[in-house]
Amino acid sequence: MPIRLVLGLALLSTGALAGAFGYGAANLVPTFDAVPLPMRLSFHARLMEMNGITMQGAMGLSAVSSAVLAVMSRGTPRWLAGGAGLLALTSFLITRLGNVPINGRIKEWAVSTAPLDHAEILDRWEAFNYARTGAAFAAFVLLIALALRRSGAAR
Repeated sequence: MPIRLVLGLALLSTGALAGAFGYGAANLVPTFDAVPLPMRLSFHARLMEMNGITMQGAMGLSAVSSAVLAVMSRGTPRWLAGGAGLLALTSFLITRLGNVPINGRIKEWAVSTAPLDHAEILDRWEAFNYARTGAAFAAFVLLIALALRRSGAAR
């Protein structure tokens, strides 16, 4: 498989991931905080159902394409691609181990009542969200650096 194709796939998937997480962090989270709790919980639960496949698919494709790119590369490009793959994997792990369990609780609250400590739990979800967003952006930056290096534009 040509390295340019793999690099393109890695850039596309990681850029989409960073963009989606960035939009969520910049626009959805502040909106969540500005609406009444029942509306937030209902919307959040439905949004996470829709995001389940697409976002995890983007994280997986970002990690795999970056890892393949690392295997195909040598020297600094290998380190950049490998780092991007690890950051995409980090984003996935934060999501699966941090956000997803809380999403399950939010889904329950949307049809019942939120517990008294709901604000602390929602703050924890937001912290995980910002961490996975940062990991996705860092992965994208490493791949951009790799692409610029390959094109000679960074010299």
